[in-house]
Amino acid sequence: RKFDRDADYSSLASQYGLQVLKGSELDTRFGHFLVYGVNDGLLKAIDFSNVTMDSHELIREAREHGAIAVPAHPGRTGIGLCEFIEQGFEFPEVQIVETLNGGSRKGENERALHLAQKQQLHEIGGSDAHLVSNIVSCMTSFKAEIGSEQALVEALLSGEFAPVRLEDTLPGNSPTGK
Repeated sequence: RKFDRDADYSSLASQYGLQVLKGSELDTRFGHFLVYGVNDGLLKAIDFSNVTMDSHELIREAREHGAIAVPAHPGRTGIGLCEFIEQGFEFPEVQIVETLNGGSRKGENERALHLAQKQQLHEIGGSDAHLVSNIVSCMTSFKAEIGSEQALVEALLSGEFAPVRLEDTLPGNSPTGK
């Protein structure tokens, strides 16, 4: 695992009329974590290739460097944060978890949702897209306009967001029927 700070996706963004914000999914000894707001300071503080890093350290270093680390697919069997909580580990610094993951199997998102509700955590959604057809299958709807990676971190810290499925954003298909 690595993070290429210099990777330029502007041509893709222009071609498809999208805004591209970079982040990273890191392996830790307590599951996978999504890291947003990656900057030079964080890259110096954390070895992104260390698959046995302590997630508590990752969360702390991310915050100290203006970034945020969020457990990815916590309901996933074998590697999700729920597994470690069930073993007695505690994660009091976790405030947000991914409860809607496009790559999860039956029951895994529900397990993550149960964790979020039980611990009163904020929830995000993500595609976990390993195929182009899965991009934006699940996502996060923000109250604030997101114009940069730093704005994304600030919006996540605000708690004003919710996970959504693509089909729920289409006219007539929203949970409210609008």
